[in-house]
Amino acid sequence: MTVAQSTAHLRTNRPSRLQSWRSGVSIVFESRIATVGLAMVAFWFIVGIVSLFWTPFPPNANDFKQNLSPNGINILGTDHLGRDILSRLMTGTQVILLKTRLPGDGGIDIPGGVALWGVFFSLLVGAVLGLNAGYRGGWWDQVIMQVLDAMIAFPSIVLYLVIIAALGQGDLVVIIAIAVTGAPGVARLVRSLALDIKTRDYIRAAETRGESVNFILFKEILPNARGPILVDAMLRVGYAIFAIGTLGFLGIGLPPPDPDWGNMVNEARRTIFVNQWAVVWPAVAISTLVIGLNLFADGLREELTRFQK
Repeated sequence: MTVAQSTAHLRTNRPSRLQSWRSGVSIVFESRIATVGLAMVAFWFIVGIVSLFWTPFPPNANDFKQNLSPNGINILGTDHLGRDILSRLMTGTQVILLKTRLPGDGGIDIPGGVALWGVFFSLLVGAVLGLNAGYRGGWWDQVIMQVLDAMIAFPSIVLYLVIIAALGQGDLVVIIAIAVTGAPGVARLVRSLALDIKTRDYIRAAETRGESVNFILFKEILPNARGPILVDAMLRVGYAIFAIGTLGFLGIGLPPPDPDWGNMVNEARRTIFVNQWAVVWPAVAISTLVIGLNLFADGLREELTRFQK
């Protein structure tokens, strides 16, 4: 069989996009862990979508008595300024998962939360660098990995502080910080996958056909590495949510007055002995969302491993 015939045979045996999507969905729901995790994440997405159109009370209005415990009117209580915690908790979901406010007069909102955009750009940059380092090798590999290893040597919180100190506060700055700190880890993962995949027969066939390097990187290697990258992306969204919460707790994250779960914890800690609920509810929100993402990633990884065997 000639190279052209073998390549054509490989192409005809590849599943269609619809079949690939059906296979991917079935893999998710075959895992109970992944299903539970997906349900937890979907819950917060639904809460965020509902908050775009309705909240029990205006999230920034201090219309109630301060530090109320949960009651019939304020289901989760109120904070130290008399603001409804449930309304602020619901609104805080938006900036993490649903919308990002661009800098400038008017503050235009774009779809997609800060955590999602940050992880997206870290995947984009990390995948490009990792593919080139793994497939090209040589000085490409040495230069890229030396720079990334130097970045990994710094604690993430230090990089966050440096970037925010240099660029100021804002949704876009937090996205840049998440992307910069996350890209080296993504690049290392993609590089290891590229080193393995580039030895496969279909890569040799593409090289024999004279395909360009970019075609091999993005049409041959990247699609066959999407499973581990997807699992890593789910975990990184959880890391990004923790990062947003940490920055908000330190008072250098997303700018007020819009609610931020981390900033809610920071504000409530001053009255923690008077009103513990104001600390508990945003902490529970952060924890359940991150746990859901981790469960989804773990279940997906187990099913992908079993499916590949």
